[in-house]
Amino acid sequence: MAIGPRLDLRHSQQLVMTPQLQQAIKLLALSNLELESYINGELERNPLLEAAGESPAEVSTAEIASDDWSVPDPAGSDQLIAAGGGDADAPLDVDHGVETFHHDCASDMPAPGTGGLDGSLSVAGPSVAGAGGGEDSEGFDATLAAELSLHDMLLAQLAGMDHVEQAIARHIIDLIDESGYFTGDLNEIGARLHVPTADVEAVLKIVQTFEPTGVGARSLGECLALQAIEADRHDPAMATLLSNLDLLARGEMATLRRICGVDAEDLADMIAELRGYNPKPGLVCGGGHAQPILPDIFVARTASGGWAVEINAATLPRLLVNRSYYAELSGTGGKSAKSFLSDCLQSANWLIKALDQRQRTIIKVATELVRQQEAFFLHGVQHLKPLNLRAIADAIGMHESTVSRVTSNKYLSCERGLFELKYFFTSAIQASDGGDAVSAESVKTKIRELIDSERGGKILSDDKLVELLNEAGFDIARRTVAKYREGMGIGSSVERRRAAAIQSAAA
Repeated sequence: MAIGPRLDLRHSQQLVMTPQLQQAIKLLALSNLELESYINGELERNPLLEAAGESPAEVSTAEIASDDWSVPDPAGSDQLIAAGGGDADAPLDVDHGVETFHHDCASDMPAPGTGGLDGSLSVAGPSVAGAGGGEDSEGFDATLAAELSLHDMLLAQLAGMDHVEQAIARHIIDLIDESGYFTGDLNEIGARLHVPTADVEAVLKIVQTFEPTGVGARSLGECLALQAIEADRHDPAMATLLSNLDLLARGEMATLRRICGVDAEDLADMIAELRGYNPKPGLVCGGGHAQPILPDIFVARTASGGWAVEINAATLPRLLVNRSYYAELSGTGGKSAKSFLSDCLQSANWLIKALDQRQRTIIKVATELVRQQEAFFLHGVQHLKPLNLRAIADAIGMHESTVSRVTSNKYLSCERGLFELKYFFTSAIQASDGGDAVSAESVKTKIRELIDSERGGKILSDDKLVELLNEAGFDIARRTVAKYREGMGIGSSVERRRAAAIQSAAA
């Protein structure tokens, strides 16, 4: 065999993730708000992309008969790439003077009993991706004054203290957590500032007089004691009760009456007083406005008994390709400038097509989800069916990973409230009578209903819950009941019995 260089031809197959396909996959997993941020970044990078004015974008609406839940299957992102869609320079102009189906917010959803054809499911989605409300309009949150954080509120109360005390107080305030508790060490602060620990503790006592009452405490007992002092209720009996909160948590009322030296009526008054205090005083301060969850999909009942499924386009800016600007610049500049403009045009065209494909894919998945879980939308969570990603993927002819990306970080708004799309995918619990399986979410709802119906000392143990659930048709094990109960933040029967005893004592 001769040793030397030579040329060989070999055939092989491999999956290539083109940049366009990677972008399309990334866009699927983004929520509308995240997508808006992504689009804003693209507007800054690409001079040929621009946000449309206030004229509404054209929106396509498809009417689908109730006995035919199929949705027109648009070409997938990989098919667009294979067809060379990213390289095409075909105009994507639309008539921006037409608006047939548009919501600016959830309150604009069609009311039950309006719109649609008889026995139909209405699916609406923008024919131009990124269609949405005007970007110049200010939301209500923009008119709200910023709230002071706990840290700023405490610093504003340092007036009247000398420079040394203010320096110590600033160190103490920096070590107060968001709940209002001091988490530092007095000795370490004294060593760092070269002052006696007694001086640090004296300043801490001053900080503990600041608003909100109870801030700067080192324990729950001290926090409640500061509030009792403010309310002039910190007598010896209350002080003893606050130093034995562990007995109160265990519901040992007889022991508390003995060590506090009070009768049952006085102990009930003391417990009622404690229930009016705030165990986390720092949380009453601001620190920023709560960010509302905006729905990505609207689902509404139509007059014919079908369903209208629509993308919330109000959260997305409308995108256009400025072809006149491209034509103006393409005749000037050198070869590198023309290559840059060509890349920008190709990128802009592909982004708009990828956004349009994203909207259509979301609509397709949401439509099948509504079809699978129609009983939930009609009758409530008790009728939520077991469902997994594969069932949706098989029904619409997509890959399971695509459905997973579509349902991530996206919310659906309907008559029954706002739900994350993942909420509709639950595991199955077999029926005790051999009937159809039920969803884990419906079992959790039933467990909560049984526990909420407890009266007085009739606290249901996990074994009793299993028995009642079996009678209701749920074949479920005790450990599963315990897991679901703990997942919902509900205590055990012992903990609930203690809480009921404390509540009855305080009544």
